[in-house]
Amino acid sequence: MASSRSPAPARPAPRLYLATPALGDTAAFAASLPPLLAEFDIAALLLRLADADERTLTSRIKTLAGPVQAAGTALLVDQHANLVARAGADGAHVDGLREMEEASSLKPQRILGVGQLHTRHDAMLAGENGADYLLFGEPGSHGERPSPDAIFERLQWWAELFEPPCVGYAATLEEATLFAGSGADFIMVADFVWSDARGPKAALAEARTVIAERFKQAVGATQASHP
Repeated sequence: MASSRSPAPARPAPRLYLATPALGDTAAFAASLPPLLAEFDIAALLLRLADADERTLTSRIKTLAGPVQAAGTALLVDQHANLVARAGADGAHVDGLREMEEASSLKPQRILGVGQLHTRHDAMLAGENGADYLLFGEPGSHGERPSPDAIFERLQWWAELFEPPCVGYAATLEEATLFAGSGADFIMVADFVWSDARGPKAALAEARTVIAERFKQAVGATQASHP
């Protein structure tokens, strides 16, 4: 079984985990990123890459590693676990238990996160096998995903019972607000940030505000029910 949580003080509000678009030009993205990392408490950046050969992909990762890590943010590569060490990234995010096993050589020096865990059993196996975090709610290969309420339930279940951190994938600002009350350690924000007509800075500022407010409400409700 995955290790259960020990009694602990009240947890902090969930931190932001920012996922990039599928990037082909990381140089342009790297130039625009430092102001966002300086202003917002972004725990990790998930680098999603457009298809290319391994040499090109490695170069793209290296371009972002410097500015991301200089800001105190962890750089994780989506898939491509085999490129993490040579490119100087902090870790990888992979899909499912098989990919997690294939990427196990990253441990313990680097971070290994896992998603596409469709059952509670798979989630517990990922926790038992040393995943550094579990992601719930991300789209599948055809864009399908559980309902927001189902994702909330899975996050709440995991957060209440198990030690490894859990991440809620928020496809919208409304989902980010919902998941902030689930007990999740991190909220992953992605496409809605980059597509916001006001720009990513405004989108992240709003996400930060609603997450903090919802978390405060959830903590207050919990304290009221346990005097």
